[in-house]
Amino acid sequence: MEDIFLFNTLTRKKEKFVPLKKGSVGIYSCGPTVYWNQHIGHMFCYIHWDVMVRFLRYQDYQVKWVMNLTDVGHMTGENIGNPDVGEDKMEKGAKREGISVWDLAKKYEQQFIKSLELLNITKPDVMPRATEHIEDQIKLAKKIMKNGCAYQTKMGLVFDTSKFSKYSEFAQLDLSKQKSRKDVEDDPEKKTASDFFLWVTGNPKHIMQWDSPWGRGYPGWHLECTAMSTKYLGEKFDIHTGGLEHIPVHHTNEIAQSFGAFGHQTANYWLHNAWLKLQGEKMSKSLGNVYTVNDLIEKGYNPMHFRYLVLNSHYKKGLVFSWKSLDSAKNAYEKLRELLISWRSFSRESLSNEKLDKIDQLRYKFIQKLGDDLNYPQALAVVWEVAKSNIPNSDKLDLILEFDQVLGLRLSELSKEIEKPEVEEEVNKLLKKREILRNSGEYSKADRIRLELKKRGYLVEDRKEGAKVKKI
Repeated sequence: MEDIFLFNTLTRKKEKFVPLKKGSVGIYSCGPTVYWNQHIGHMFCYIHWDVMVRFLRYQDYQVKWVMNLTDVGHMTGENIGNPDVGEDKMEKGAKREGISVWDLAKKYEQQFIKSLELLNITKPDVMPRATEHIEDQIKLAKKIMKNGCAYQTKMGLVFDTSKFSKYSEFAQLDLSKQKSRKDVEDDPEKKTASDFFLWVTGNPKHIMQWDSPWGRGYPGWHLECTAMSTKYLGEKFDIHTGGLEHIPVHHTNEIAQSFGAFGHQTANYWLHNAWLKLQGEKMSKSLGNVYTVNDLIEKGYNPMHFRYLVLNSHYKKGLVFSWKSLDSAKNAYEKLRELLISWRSFSRESLSNEKLDKIDQLRYKFIQKLGDDLNYPQALAVVWEVAKSNIPNSDKLDLILEFDQVLGLRLSELSKEIEKPEVEEEVNKLLKKREILRNSGEYSKADRIRLELKKRGYLVEDRKEGAKVKKI
């Protein structure tokens, strides 16, 4: 195992990663609220954390990755400020679609899992649902109250941030300037604006409710992550990931809860990704500027084109999305894949000591770049360095496919698929018919065939040499 250095939001420093238990890593990632299709801005962060998990496993760590599924609603908007009481995302979604909140959660959980599969994101080892861990959340809240860090009001159980002297440190907050938001119904009995709900009882119209020692209600936004992360990873674990937007409220309150319950923080390393932006704005459902993985497929892109684009970004810097940048990623990815296919036909050569050393150097460089705070763009540059090197083509192929265990670009699968295409005869006929229609300028009819092929599980890619199909 080579040294790994990670930027820890807790200390605002890049630190050497030292796991609590040698050879083992526990990771908790804040997952989605399953009230709508997860857009590529969400998937951007999960690709980054997926590559981190893959890299740790490549380095022979035993990794347990936990990602929650929030199926208890929270307020609309970006959950910044005071997210305790407001319009519920799950209930709003259920009304929009004319189904129950439970069916809504199931529908969009399945959509999220499908997006993970399309983007080749490793499914986390545990994906606990908030609604299935209500007792765990109540147990945690009772512990916090028993330790004198919470008080009850008419509207629920509230965490007393004055009991945690370091409350403002994680997000470097100025509590004197903190005010309650005007667009939400707040609790007039709260001692300070920074206090937050552990359990809400003062909203009788809320559909999802459970019995608790404080009355019938539902958990606050932050409780589930502390309850479920510690249930599956223990009171102390290694890495907690999330987005930059989680720092000032959600993760600050998670840390407060952990001190209230256990007397210490849960995670040693806190990693936060920047955002995928569109025209200078964060990609966000509330801003109406989102695309889903299926939208990319509809436009003729392979999900791996987007994954390749994401790997050209550092998690802390984010990425500005454009169709031009996605086209560039597509071209680079296809070029790399075509090189791999061409190398498959080369016979294996014996390696000189010099070339053996070169392979070891390239492998070490790849690991070193990833170990430097997960520098995926530099690791990807090493892949191209391998491609341009003087080592035998068969060894280039082996080394890049080894690297792809970390990058997750499905290079081995796709190269085999193209080398030995197994396309149905009827699909070929439809493809030829589409070409004729396109050449005749009948684009709407040609597009209907493209959509028909998509329904059958085939993605059409238009290239200079003609259209090709791939199994989705």
